[in-house]
Amino acid sequence: MDGVRNEGREEERELGELLYANRLANAGDTADFVMEGDGAVTFPQDRMRLESRRDPGEGQAANIVYWCKETFPADIAIRWKFWPVRQPGLCILFFAAAGRNGEDLFDPALSRRTGIYDQYHHGDIDAYHISYFRKSNASERRFQTCNLRKSYGFHLVAQGADPIPGAADCDPPYRMQVLKRGPSIEFSIDELPIFRFADDGKSYGPVLGGGRIGFRQMAPLIAEYSDLEVYRL
Repeated sequence: MDGVRNEGREEERELGELLYANRLANAGDTADFVMEGDGAVTFPQDRMRLESRRDPGEGQAANIVYWCKETFPADIAIRWKFWPVRQPGLCILFFAAAGRNGEDLFDPALSRRTGIYDQYHHGDIDAYHISYFRKSNASERRFQTCNLRKSYGFHLVAQGADPIPGAADCDPPYRMQVLKRGPSIEFSIDELPIFRFADDGKSYGPVLGGGRIGFRQMAPLIAEYSDLEVYRL
């Protein structure tokens, strides 16, 4: 474990300017966030709780994405704390999200998005997205992984074991971190490296640059988040 802790301290030293910090503790903290889909945002424990208002039987129409409206540069570290509350479901972090032709993610010329997954990986935006706490069905609960995909498209480009147990056995918060530097993406949970990926800029289109961050949940999952931080690398 000493090696893991030392690696965590090395990453601390590599982080640059703090670009954004949000405790996600009350409604004022997310006043400028944008909800896509029919989602509820509450703060019963002084941290952001997300859940769908819809019956999960509605399928993709019941899922939600909640965007931070800040636009971030290409090389960043993203950190947040995560509490699973109720499963089944899964969580996704979108990052480097922008229109396919360089438009702002909220450009009115882009098609309307309502939480349906196809709109995010085969719509008119590009993004990287990491799925974690993937416990939406029996097969995912049997063999749990974290997946990195690149869109446009549904390209699975990296995968690693998910160390977070089911909600009943969790000991949160879990400290999540994404490092995006040039073509390199690294993901860790509680300083445990989950995967690394080097985007060659050819196989699935150019390396993605700056953009926005969004939290996605699949119904009926309920989860909480706090202490979102973004650093320049």
